[in-house]
Amino acid sequence: MQLLQSWLFVPGHRPSMVDKACHLDADAVIFDLEDGVPAAQKEAARQQVAAALAKDSGKPLFVRTHSANHAEFTNDLDAVVCPGLAGIILSKADAVEDVMRLSAALSRVEQQSSIPHGQIRILALIESARGIIQSPAIAGADPRLAGLVFGAEDFALDTNSDPVDDFIYARSALVVAAASAGIQVVDRAHLDLQDTDGLSDSTRQSRRLGFTGRLLIHPRQIAPTHDAFYPAAHEVEHAERVLAAFNPDSGSIVVDGRMVDLPVVERARQTLSLYKRRNS
Repeated sequence: MQLLQSWLFVPGHRPSMVDKACHLDADAVIFDLEDGVPAAQKEAARQQVAAALAKDSGKPLFVRTHSANHAEFTNDLDAVVCPGLAGIILSKADAVEDVMRLSAALSRVEQQSSIPHGQIRILALIESARGIIQSPAIAGADPRLAGLVFGAEDFALDTNSDPVDDFIYARSALVVAAASAGIQVVDRAHLDLQDTDGLSDSTRQSRRLGFTGRLLIHPRQIAPTHDAFYPAAHEVEHAERVLAAFNPDSGSIVVDGRMVDLPVVERARQTLSLYKRRNS
């Protein structure tokens, strides 16, 4: 699956938001059927999301369903699994069994709907202490699994901690688990819509920790998130100096007062590749 940096949440019961989302610059859209939708409007949300998925938007469209053990889980899948669906964001994924249950259900619906087997991907939303502990196993649970996502609010509730905490241990554990399986890893949402500087700072921290993307809750967060995920000018300049100075026949060298060896050179290549991707 292509690298996706900005993942915009859209409540499924808001028709104007659902229609608008497909035309925004977010890399991916997540239509929410879970916590963002009032209980009385679940069915209306499913119908609205299903209608949006039936249109050819050209954008990766995902749906956050209820957890695999929730009474609404099957209703969610029955409504939204169609050729226009890129994947499911599985809420409260605590164990391998949650992913396997979803994968089996997707296989059945794909067959019934003449969708190629395995086309619909899964991202596991990790929202509990148990989920963090099980994340290495979850990351390798199924070929459909394309990423792990950190849900900070439910994690804070589960661990009786402050939701404004950095959760460095939990987030880093998720990054390591995802890297071990070669899949994407998406960081939590920034909830203060007025705090653009804070969003940029926290997104830069996400990139430093190893996250490949992050959740967004408003269109105004898209551009600052993209800017923060791309390397700054000084990073690009340093990478260029590293590559210009390095000679594979010379072994380790020093650039800007710091030792440079093969891993540092490869990191410089990745930095320039990301920069060129933005400017292509």
